[in-house]
Amino acid sequence: MSSAARADYGVIGGSGFYEFFEDAERVSVQTPYGPPSDDLVIGVVEGRRVAFVARHGQGHRFPPHLVNYRANLWALRSVGVRQIIAPCAVGSLKVEHGPGTIVVPDQVVDRTWGRKHTFYDVEGPVVHVEFADPYCPVGRRTTIDTARLARNAVVDGGTLVVINGPRFSTRAESRMHQQAGWTVVGMTTMPEAALARELAMCFTTVALVTDHDAGVDGGAAVTHESVLAEFAANVDRLKGVLATTIAALPGPDEEPTCRCRSALDGIELPIELP
Repeated sequence: MSSAARADYGVIGGSGFYEFFEDAERVSVQTPYGPPSDDLVIGVVEGRRVAFVARHGQGHRFPPHLVNYRANLWALRSVGVRQIIAPCAVGSLKVEHGPGTIVVPDQVVDRTWGRKHTFYDVEGPVVHVEFADPYCPVGRRTTIDTARLARNAVVDGGTLVVINGPRFSTRAESRMHQQAGWTVVGMTTMPEAALARELAMCFTTVALVTDHDAGVDGGAAVTHESVLAEFAANVDRLKGVLATTIAALPGPDEEPTCRCRSALDGIELPIELP
């Protein structure tokens, strides 16, 4: 693979990020798990080489429960990525966190089903990867600090509950999530975060609130159109946060201070990683 097709940082997001790069190149990557959602787009952001994959593919053609998460993560690692920033749209479970708020969660609850949740579902040594703290502490801290410097409304920490979709929650489900004390609800980033840990990659979710979830404020039901409109209205601001975060992250040659990239140390693996 040519040096131009290599990257140190990765972004998993929506199609609005295609214009994120300088001197972008589309790179087709094959994986043992099938094709990723789309070609990788590799280019320069703030002087650093970044690979982007559209989570739902061009034209948003893959619903959240049909995204090939394993192929997306494998493709990013195969081009050299070790640090991932993953923006997503979420509904707020807190009245005080309205549309436009950026939440950088430190915990996740996985309520999805039927998705391919692991790379280690093959015969061979059994692999159990530590996941108590699912997000990279360095990526989280850097994102929060850079977002606040730009005077964004940022929530430090909280729990993202991931539902299967593609439907939105009922009011009863939304109230249950709220009563559990969780912060935001979305349909992606799991199993992304777990798969990243299984590949010893750093992973940070940057959640943009597009609405109050159905049972939170007694208002109108959430619609697909309203979510897309709110996300589009904030995507340039979100891209600015991601760009400054990437610029502020530790360099690829610096020794990691987090445990993400040592998650597989001492574990015998049944597969060979890229």
